[in-house]
Amino acid sequence: MADRGDAQRLAAAQGSRKQATGQRLRSLGWFLLAGVYAVFAQQFATRAAGVLAPGAFTSLVSRLLFLALLLAGFAGMARVGQRQGGASVVGLPLRPGFGREWALGAALGWAGIVVCVLPVALTGGLLVTTGPRTVAAVGALVANLGTLLVASLVDELLFRGYPFQRLIAATGPAFAAVLLSVLFMLGRGGFAASPAGTLATLLLGLLLATAYLRTRAVWLGWGLHFAWNASMAILFGLPVSGLTEFSPVVSTYSSGPAWLTGGGYGPEGSALAVLVLLLLFPVLARTTRDLRHQWALPEITGAGIPVDLDRFAQQQHSQGMGPVAEGPESAAPRLVQIAPAPPPPPAPPPEG
Repeated sequence: MADRGDAQRLAAAQGSRKQATGQRLRSLGWFLLAGVYAVFAQQFATRAAGVLAPGAFTSLVSRLLFLALLLAGFAGMARVGQRQGGASVVGLPLRPGFGREWALGAALGWAGIVVCVLPVALTGGLLVTTGPRTVAAVGALVANLGTLLVASLVDELLFRGYPFQRLIAATGPAFAAVLLSVLFMLGRGGFAASPAGTLATLLLGLLLATAYLRTRAVWLGWGLHFAWNASMAILFGLPVSGLTEFSPVVSTYSSGPAWLTGGGYGPEGSALAVLVLLLLFPVLARTTRDLRHQWALPEITGAGIPVDLDRFAQQQHSQGMGPVAEGPESAAPRLVQIAPAPPPPPAPPPEG
């Protein structure tokens, strides 16, 4: 009997391992499908925007179309592949306080860039020039802000949204965070920058992945990503990963050593940015402590051992009070006869 029980347990364990392997492979397949879909969706959005909105708004329209395609495509994959729906499947759960999460991320991103730029400004290495404040320039500025806002959300959905969830299910959070951070760095042109710029871009991807893992949403990462880019491009007029077309009103030229200024790549290409991003990890961990307890702690599930609480309680009663009779009589309530109360004693005779 013991050998037979061991064989059954071994077969059950092997079946569980096969089932888990199958689930991981399916998750990996959905991750790859999401990546292929994103490549074609981006190409379609770029070509369609060139036809629909040629001119200054082409970039904004392209990213808006790409965003719509990502939301629809990833939601459809989650519905078919995981039988899940709602905004949470793409990383945007509409939960209480999501606006505060976004604002917290924006504050962290803005503070990080200010710390990167402030030493350069204090050493006199920033030359700021302002362009004409015409209606066209203000319109272009608004379009650039919208472009950065949508582009940062697109990046979060691509690298920390549904594909990230599927890769986590397939490989675990650590490997998924590193792999998608490397892809994020490549997409941002990391290898075209200095070694410090490559490392800083990789650390930014890891920081944004950590923001998702601690909140299970991209709200905070979206705010951080947008403020990081917008502070460089719009507020200070500096290059963003080597791109300089975002600020038509303010343009800033930095002079000094590349390890401090980042050169033509922007503040992200400096060694100072590496230090700032490393410091942002403990800051992020501290500021998201409550959010992690609220949204990111794993659910407590049973270990797979069935427990009959009623029988367990009956066994305890039997050990303490004796066995309980089985049968229909034990289920029916028992009547207890209560004897009538004795009559009161007779009153004493009156004194005569």
